[in-house]
Amino acid sequence: MKLKQLSLFLENKPGALTRPCQLLAQAKINIHTLSLADTQQFGILRLVMRDWEKAKQVLEKGGCVVKVTDVVAIEVPDRPGGLVEILTVLEQAKINVEYMYAFTLKNENRGVLVFRFDDPDQAIALLQTKTINVLDSVDLYERLEAGK
Repeated sequence: MKLKQLSLFLENKPGALTRPCQLLAQAKINIHTLSLADTQQFGILRLVMRDWEKAKQVLEKGGCVVKVTDVVAIEVPDRPGGLVEILTVLEQAKINVEYMYAFTLKNENRGVLVFRFDDPDQAIALLQTKTINVLDSVDLYERLEAGK
């Protein structure tokens, strides 16, 4: 149920983002989704892709410092209040959302969001008891590659 996410610290300067993207492109590794956050001195590039192990090797060989973290992909109703319903379930159980970002993938009337929780196993167990669809990596990557 957990996905592996690669996080890279980048200097906040022109070209810093191009290098890791270029390394992955040259290795024919497709980035399924990403997030970029910044401060004045550095940025954090977060990447999700199917072949994360190969991507990690390629990036490290190219001089990048890479951290692997667990994230969770959740289907969220694509309508006003859909996200609030999920956040309310998490808040009531006192599960902290450290950050989140979206996939471009949509399935019928549901979007897919990536969540980083302080306790991903607890979050997955809770969400499943509330019949909230937590996607496993096989289902997610098959949908992405099928364009659904």
